[in-house]
Amino acid sequence: MSQDAFNMSVAYSPSGLAVPSWLNKGDNAWQMISATLVGLQSVPGLVILYGSIVKKKWAVNSAFMALYAFAAVWLCWVTWGYNMSFGHKLLPFWGKARPALGQKFLLAQAVLPQSTQFFKDGATVETGWINPFYPMATMVYFQCVFAAITLILLAGSLLGRMNIKAWMIFVPLWLTFSYTVGAFSLWGGGFLFHWGVMDYSGGYVIHLSSGVAGFTAAYWVGPRSTKDRERFPPNNVLLMLTGAGILWMGWAGFNGGDPYSANIDSSLAVLNTNICAATSLLVWTCLDVIFFKKPSVIGAVQGMITGLVCITPGAGLVQGWAAIVMGMLSGSIPWFTMMVVHKRSPLLQQVDDTLGVFHTHAVAGFLGGATTGLFAEPVLCTLFLPVTNSRGAFYGGGGGMQFVRQVAGALFIICWNVVVTSVICLAVRLVVPLRMPEEELAIGDDAVHGEEAYALWGDGEKYDSTKHGWYSDNNDTHHNNKATSGVTQNV
Repeated sequence: MSQDAFNMSVAYSPSGLAVPSWLNKGDNAWQMISATLVGLQSVPGLVILYGSIVKKKWAVNSAFMALYAFAAVWLCWVTWGYNMSFGHKLLPFWGKARPALGQKFLLAQAVLPQSTQFFKDGATVETGWINPFYPMATMVYFQCVFAAITLILLAGSLLGRMNIKAWMIFVPLWLTFSYTVGAFSLWGGGFLFHWGVMDYSGGYVIHLSSGVAGFTAAYWVGPRSTKDRERFPPNNVLLMLTGAGILWMGWAGFNGGDPYSANIDSSLAVLNTNICAATSLLVWTCLDVIFFKKPSVIGAVQGMITGLVCITPGAGLVQGWAAIVMGMLSGSIPWFTMMVVHKRSPLLQQVDDTLGVFHTHAVAGFLGGATTGLFAEPVLCTLFLPVTNSRGAFYGGGGGMQFVRQVAGALFIICWNVVVTSVICLAVRLVVPLRMPEEELAIGDDAVHGEEAYALWGDGEKYDSTKHGWYSDNNDTHHNNKATSGVTQNV
């Protein structure tokens, strides 16, 4: 037998070192596919969505904020973030920081060491620890893409004016001091996990936290330019729909991967995800037609997102009829907060949340967590949750307390994110300004990156390096007093 043939037989042999007895190839394959689907939601999904839903002069900057966050989270995650979220306990809401880089750690069977659930006596095991049938490397990969998309969703509140250097500092700080706390508390074996708060795939850890943190950061960064706030049309609606479609289809991995297994609950989670998203999109569109006489494409995308967000905390815990009800609520309540409450609230008017992340993620995420506390079905709960006899209030038998837990868990996430995001923003602005200077706000991508999304002058702002100054299509006057003349072009 040749050496190549021998090496291949070792790699594929059922008893070889590369295929340990505990490995379930189906589970491992599905978990890596799920992780890749979630990664595709960010890159290219949200990169495309952000780059096309904003005004043309901010297309490059918006897309790059997403791309940078995805890359930065990866390095932070494997260096310290994973174990702060899913490792051994440091505090009831935080894990111990340590790298996830060595092969001894990554090739061992995956386990969440703090996930063992005990009865009230503190000694009798109620539910064993989470110990999936694939390597820790798969778990690190899967959880990393969730962390990355959280930062990218948060960025949606800050598009069109945040200093890119401030964003580069903000990302690792927020991941370290905010995301890891929510992840450990609710998923990694922290106090909310053991108390029985339900968050199947991230309604609180990802969506509520990104919505609240984005709104808080938007307050500290400040608003876009007056001109941009008054008029901010998408530069490419068709590309926006492409990004939205990738986001929707990627949610199969987002919710379908969270049982940590290719099991029956995973199938139900994927089905409920699509049911709720479709219902929410249709309800939002109908409300637009009823009150504004036209179906808005951007509104349909927002309705799709609120449906996906709302079902996330209960995707594998509720029945199909409940997914429809949740879709009806997620298509109407966030619509009401965005279209009615927002216009009447001085605070919401003051804070410039560029893409309305507060409504589409914070409101919808809280709504999903609360309705999960109502509709979580007892048998489905046994397939996923560590606390036995869990159920929603709709099913009686102590389910009312579950609703209280859901609200309390949400309040913890909200308060933590408001405080920590504020502290991070105040710390970052000691180093660099949070908001771009007015000159860059007036010009956009060409000022910030020296690049433009299209080889056309639509917004008309252009930097001429030969004359060391800015030009605007609205004013033929050169912005730099050193130059005496300039040429502008309108397309």
